[in-house]
Amino acid sequence: MRRTTSGDCPCRSSPDNVHDTPGTTFETYAFLWPAGKEPEGDERVAGIANAARELVEKRDRWLNPEGASEAELKKRTLTNLYNERPTWLALAHERLDRAVLDAYNWPHDVSDEELLERLLTLNLERSGQKEIKEIGAV
Repeated sequence: MRRTTSGDCPCRSSPDNVHDTPGTTFETYAFLWPAGKEPEGDERVAGIANAARELVEKRDRWLNPEGASEAELKKRTLTNLYNERPTWLALAHERLDRAVLDAYNWPHDVSDEELLERLLTLNLERSGQKEIKEIGAV
């Protein structure tokens, strides 16, 4: 992600101010569609939305169970939840992962390495580049 400093933006007066702006940052994830431009009625969009909604609802129920004491609620953080990684959470994430893979028309058994290669390829195609010119360049 490219960051701007006040030297790049007249709206900042101090060079110590660093901020991201829509014109100076880029999406690092190769989404199928631009945000807000998803095709209406597309089953892939619905599948991702439903899986994501289910995940959020389940997490919210765990974070804020009915009748929980203040002391119990303080212990119910996302960090603690993900450190515990209960089966229902893992399954909800797997469902979301499958919905996203289906949207890309990629196999469910794709390795992490191949997934990253595919996403990099998509990003390079969208940026008009054919290959990475310099690893770690900003």
